[in-house]
Amino acid sequence: MAQPTLDVITIGRSSVDLYGAQVGGRLEDMASFSKAVGGCPANIAIGTARLGLRSGLVTRVGDEHMGRFVREQLAREGVDTAGVHTDPERLTSLVLLGIRDEKRFPLIFYRENCADSALSPEDIDEAHIASAAAIVVTGTHFAKASTAAAQSLAIRHARAHGRKVVFDVDYRPNLWGLAGHGAGEERFIASDAVSAHLAPVLADCDVIIGTEEELMIAGGTEEPLDAIRAIRALSPGALIVCKRGPMGCVAFDGAIPDAIDAGIRGPGFPVEVYNVLGAGDAFMSGFLRGYLRGEPIETALAFANACGAFAVSRLLCSAEYPTWDELQHFLRHGPATRQLRFDRALNDLHWATTRDARTPEAAHPRSVMAFAIDHRMQLEAMADEAGVPRDRIRHLKVLAVEAAARVAAGRPGFGMLIDGTYGREALFRAADHGFWIGRPVEQPGSRPLDIDGGGSLAAKLIEWPVDHCVKCLCFMHPDDPAELQARQERELARLQDAARTVGRELLVEIIAGKHGPLADDTVARVIARLYAVGIRPDWWKLEGQPSAAAWAGVAATIREHDPRCRGIMLLGLDAPSDALRDQFRLAADCDLVRGFAVGRTIFGEPARAWLGGKLDDRDVVARMAERFAGLVDGWTALRPDATA
Repeated sequence: MAQPTLDVITIGRSSVDLYGAQVGGRLEDMASFSKAVGGCPANIAIGTARLGLRSGLVTRVGDEHMGRFVREQLAREGVDTAGVHTDPERLTSLVLLGIRDEKRFPLIFYRENCADSALSPEDIDEAHIASAAAIVVTGTHFAKASTAAAQSLAIRHARAHGRKVVFDVDYRPNLWGLAGHGAGEERFIASDAVSAHLAPVLADCDVIIGTEEELMIAGGTEEPLDAIRAIRALSPGALIVCKRGPMGCVAFDGAIPDAIDAGIRGPGFPVEVYNVLGAGDAFMSGFLRGYLRGEPIETALAFANACGAFAVSRLLCSAEYPTWDELQHFLRHGPATRQLRFDRALNDLHWATTRDARTPEAAHPRSVMAFAIDHRMQLEAMADEAGVPRDRIRHLKVLAVEAAARVAAGRPGFGMLIDGTYGREALFRAADHGFWIGRPVEQPGSRPLDIDGGGSLAAKLIEWPVDHCVKCLCFMHPDDPAELQARQERELARLQDAARTVGRELLVEIIAGKHGPLADDTVARVIARLYAVGIRPDWWKLEGQPSAAAWAGVAATIREHDPRCRGIMLLGLDAPSDALRDQFRLAADCDLVRGFAVGRTIFGEPARAWLGGKLDDRDVVARMAERFAGLVDGWTALRPDATA
């Protein structure tokens, strides 16, 4: 028998979850929503992939934007999508969810004739099912004839090929037609019909998992221990796992004892309950990581309860599930607070280990050669000097995008820094070329650092595309007065909080040499200080360093404090091309320098000539492209893999 290439395939529901952002309010009053992939099997596929299992999903999505989102997000998470079928006639399922308080979580399922509810036996491929060591089937998808037939066929294929069958009871009464649309949060309604429908499934399962209420519906009785005994009678060899919320969980691998507590216990983890929705799917993900990797049952249960603890202490479902690194940190060190969403170490790990899954691939390149034209103050001075309206700067930035695109020629590894003040149209055009994009937020030239435009920073960032990186220039020297240091650090901390709250990456640009001597340890000292106060940007943008030793010190400092940092971009500071190439040679020996972001060296002279009427659009594009290409050639000669 062929060895499986996947660890697990989950089968059934997939949806787009829209979570109300106003915690404590009625669902009727929600004003904004966060979006994530949802549905029990989709959640488990993502949760297990984050824990290092090779997972796949069998479901249907619509041939529309939400269906493409589900498919693309699964792929970004590392989930195999060979079993994700596109339904040309139906829409992707939606779910609206909210948090009223610690016990009420209103939700509405929009699943009338939706794609995932039309899953059929024709979507089940025997070879695909046989490619996994285990399959997960869910109770909800036994509620309709077609979806039940699909899961039953998958079970037969799995049994024929010696694969494990795991059953998540996943009982949603209103999806069985037992409650109205507004009763989505209802967890238990007794039903002999549902129990009779599920009974034949139990005999074919190797693992059966549910809450006490879910095991009661599977066993057909309203007393948990009696239900577990009834399940054992129908499935003599199955491992039965009962989820008990804050009390942990208990498993039964043989005869059922006289008390639930006498089974194999899994430890509970005392955390604040913030949102129980999706906690069972996180639990299943952790359990499968242990079970399918041959860990003792006690270990698998510990993984399961820990993952459930993460889920109940955070807002969203799949987007908030832990990665393997997070889980290991939690089990080794414990949480710093019962409110896991406020645990800095866990949040830093979560951010760094899931950020690639949040955005398209272009947003997280391994290296970047960026044309920087986010300048405002300098271009305003050029326009004033030329006696032309500052509004002309807008068109210049569009022409800069054209120049950058000419050089990139569709290759990866290119980017642009563009502001929103004069670059709105340029940002639209840059997106057409798949560039990595950084956008400034600082008041030009400010020291101490001030954020441009005032008002709520998070409210502004929420309007940005998710793949735009927040860029902030801070003039900072380690010998600055303490009051100045403290004020700038507060602004950077506020900026980081806003960026992470809305899911945008952060680039911090440090220029130290304009406000003090630039010694070998100057920038490393600035970076160490920022890490010490909790600033952990995804990218650093730094001026050229005075020596190889200086670059080595910078790299060592970053690795010590944040080994997952994306890297460093070298800035230009209006240096002549020859001088900049000298800086390239010095920086190229530092492997954390992943590229450059240069502006005035490229656009300075051509922009003056164009604003002064000495160059037309075609000529200024050609001149900027020539200068950018020269820098690209210089960097790629030193780093041949820059566009790989």
